[in-house]
Amino acid sequence: MISFPQLFARTQGFRLGRPQRLTVAPDGKRLLFLRGGGEDPVRRLWALDLTTGAERLLADPGAPAGEMSAAERSRRERARDRSAGISDYSADASVRLVACTAGEKLSVVDAHTGGSREIKAKTPLVGATISPDGTTVAYVHGGELRLIGVGDGDDRAVATPEGPDITYGLAEHVAAESMERHRGFWWAPDSRRLAVARVDESPVEVWYLSDPSDPTASPTAHRYPRAGTANAIVELWIIDDSRRVKVDTDAEYLVDVVWDEHGLMAVVQNRPQTQLRVLAVDPATGQTSVLAEATDPSWTTIVPGFPRRTGEGSLIWTLDDGDTRRLTVDGTPVTPPGLQIAGLSAVDGDTVIFTGSREPTELHVWSWSAAGGLRALTTEPGRHEGFRAGGTTVIGSATLDRQTVTWAGGTVRDVAVNSPVVPKVSLLSAGPRELRTAVLFPAMWQRGERLPVLMDPYGGPAAQRAMADRRLFYVSQWFADQGFAVIVADGRGTPGRGPLWEREAKGRSAAKLLDDQIEALETVAARYPELDLDRVGIRGWSAGGYLAALAVLRRPDVFHAAVAGAPVTDLRLYDTHWQERFLGHPDEDPSPYDEASLIADAPNLRRPLMLIHGLSDDNVYPVHTMRLSAALLAAGKPHTVLPLPGASHMQPDTDLLTPQLQFLRESLGGRR
Repeated sequence: MISFPQLFARTQGFRLGRPQRLTVAPDGKRLLFLRGGGEDPVRRLWALDLTTGAERLLADPGAPAGEMSAAERSRRERARDRSAGISDYSADASVRLVACTAGEKLSVVDAHTGGSREIKAKTPLVGATISPDGTTVAYVHGGELRLIGVGDGDDRAVATPEGPDITYGLAEHVAAESMERHRGFWWAPDSRRLAVARVDESPVEVWYLSDPSDPTASPTAHRYPRAGTANAIVELWIIDDSRRVKVDTDAEYLVDVVWDEHGLMAVVQNRPQTQLRVLAVDPATGQTSVLAEATDPSWTTIVPGFPRRTGEGSLIWTLDDGDTRRLTVDGTPVTPPGLQIAGLSAVDGDTVIFTGSREPTELHVWSWSAAGGLRALTTEPGRHEGFRAGGTTVIGSATLDRQTVTWAGGTVRDVAVNSPVVPKVSLLSAGPRELRTAVLFPAMWQRGERLPVLMDPYGGPAAQRAMADRRLFYVSQWFADQGFAVIVADGRGTPGRGPLWEREAKGRSAAKLLDDQIEALETVAARYPELDLDRVGIRGWSAGGYLAALAVLRRPDVFHAAVAGAPVTDLRLYDTHWQERFLGHPDEDPSPYDEASLIADAPNLRRPLMLIHGLSDDNVYPVHTMRLSAALLAAGKPHTVLPLPGASHMQPDTDLLTPQLQFLRESLGGRR
């Protein structure tokens, strides 16, 4: 019988088989989405008739064929996409013709008839995007932006790199990894021109990754902009077949580009991230003017989906107003204090669909329009997302009991494998700071039975873990069922609690990170005296891996064992946009980097520590674990290292849970 860790790996966390990448057609009658099988990683393109509920398979790429290109592998890594088959698609303005790629094949599908045909583009290719009028597909091949006719197959270059370190139409590392911008070109609504990012990576340091399991393979080179070093030079150009116009953005970072019927907008940010601007762009001249601006002495926040415009042209953006992030329409707040805006989901005419919450453990879908005002579309505790067009709203919901995608007429079929582990989660507010915290016990646990404790945080300012969403707790519950009391706590700086709370992450104080976890631990222990505070472990990945290693190095009086996966151990070795947001430029003030980095703490280790790292990780490079391990060896400190050949920052589809469990049991002991 297959074990939970094996099943969790094979189903990619029970996500395979769930509808992904939903698009509502502008007529409000059709829904496109991607879906694989329960244990089948190959995603296929489906269409759902929202009037009848009938599903139709539009594109099936079949089994994966061969290795994907380096550009496609990088794109999927930045998007944290481990699927095979069709990972993305684009549709024309009417959502009739759909372009998608799989196995280096470009296909255009008619969503009305189901007809599909291959377009003979140059390969390898990435980023295929069909024009709004459905006549042309733009794509990137070898850093060159090309156009190919859907009808005649005419394939031509429109922007060719001037050197080996220059690309057209691709997002650079920090844009895709830290700004959630995965695109590098944008069609004009009339399909006659494109706005294109030109990226010159020549100033960026070259880092190398090698595969020690294959000594015949050459190392691969990557451009990686670590904190305090040069970024790629990113320019925005307007390009068609006859002319090119450079846009006057005058900023370090190109955050996003929006080209709608009201014109072209570019969102830019300065290097310290204290200024965020929305620029109106004249495509004929490249001249710009400021439509909106946000400033903050700490940093300005890029809120997903913003800005956009309504059908009548009003600018939809956000405002950090005291302790509330509010939705604004042409600069005027339209949401009340206390409702924290999380992201913009859709603009359908003059109706705005967005996510936000008053309670950090929940995320709800809301609508606003001048005529209808503000309205909550979801109320059940959970994490919800919305999609809308043509007056039809589709809601994706994940709660502690279920996960569904619904619309007024029914539910999208979900073929995911159900987890044999059913999370039983108690959510509470811990300590004076009311840290949102989840607590899980063994399914058969009875009060009075002593349990070791496992802290299971993320620990970074990018995401929340303590939410009313059962998907977040499958692994936590499995560890609980092995005989642990598991605590998941969101500390200061996590999203969902407003701008002032987020700014608590400034400086990324190690003391704050640890104090918050200890505060949650002590609060839960006061409620449940069965918790054995002499046997406290901590595990985490990425930011959570950093926090786990930090815990045993600096607070061994509280934490007695740690599993640190893909940890950032030297904070100077992480990327510019992310690290400088919280710590500043290391040349101007190195002290936050010195205080937070772990290498100098190696001689202090006196608790068991397991380090896990993918050797092909191009986000948190293996150098982090290697340097900490070397420092520990130099200090005579025994520790465990689990290297993962070929694995990236995404945890691989192999069982990593059993080795962690064995390590924690040996380090802490089981039930008593």
